[in-house]
Amino acid sequence: MPPKARKRITEKCKLHQNSSKDDATENGSGNVQQDDTNQGRIKIPWNRMLMRFVLIGGLIFAMQMFSKQDDLVAFAKQDETVSNRRHSVPCSKDYADDIKKFKDCAPKHCGRVVMDGLIKDSEAKQLLKIAKQGLSLGGSNGGASILDLHSGALSKGDAFIDVYQLIDSQGLNIFTTKDFDLYKRVASKIQLAIAGEFSIPANSIHLTHPTFFSRMTNKPAKTIHDEYWHPHVDKETYTTFDYTSLLYLSNYGDDFDGGRFIFIDKKANSTIEPKLGRLSFFTSGSENQHYVEKVSKGTRYAMTISFTCNKKEKIKYPTLRK
Repeated sequence: MPPKARKRITEKCKLHQNSSKDDATENGSGNVQQDDTNQGRIKIPWNRMLMRFVLIGGLIFAMQMFSKQDDLVAFAKQDETVSNRRHSVPCSKDYADDIKKFKDCAPKHCGRVVMDGLIKDSEAKQLLKIAKQGLSLGGSNGGASILDLHSGALSKGDAFIDVYQLIDSQGLNIFTTKDFDLYKRVASKIQLAIAGEFSIPANSIHLTHPTFFSRMTNKPAKTIHDEYWHPHVDKETYTTFDYTSLLYLSNYGDDFDGGRFIFIDKKANSTIEPKLGRLSFFTSGSENQHYVEKVSKGTRYAMTISFTCNKKEKIKYPTLRK
């Protein structure tokens, strides 16, 4: 080989070795990274890698959430009879003001309770009839409708109307005096049960707004009022709430699928499967964050009855309007 040619080859080899050493130094390791020009250096797509990490992280989070939801603990199943089942939880700081203002009423201990049998089947069936009759005059375009006999609010389309004005304008006879007597009797039973379970005087808690019948179906949500499945805390939504109760008026698995009531807990969420006449109640603070599972089939009826320690937020029982 001619000396000039050998010299050129030797110089190229030295250049290649020096370039490799520089790249290794920049990488902070002994791995040589090729140059991206003539030597075909690999360019790392950092943006793509970052997006992949984000997507993978989101997937892992979603899998954890679904895994937790699959790992549900049944607090009360539909096919069992629960005379009185309690679960205590530490009280949140949400009652700080109530403890100062309403010492006798504010929760001394917090938790959740389920009872079957306190409300008779005949009473629950009559309340279901009242709910169906009232809600038949309206109904949301989405999957959730309410009937509030105190204010007269009735879901209609994407808004609310006054059910009593509608009844008057059309000369209808929907409700009777017996209906309202039953409503008061059932709410009073629940008030006494809450007072007994949480060791407070019964006359220290008062019925408060909103208290209403609800109907849930699998129709797609049209407004924010239809989106009942979001996790929430009652006392954050309604600051006057101290105790929340739910009376179920239809059966999970028979009248509807989905629609279970779910408490959000640290280890495993716990569920209540609705059952005609089943009563559940709980302290309203963030110790009992919860949501209702989406109804996938059928129709779910229930009655929400709320109580407050603040006498100024007390509402009267509804009566037949003439």
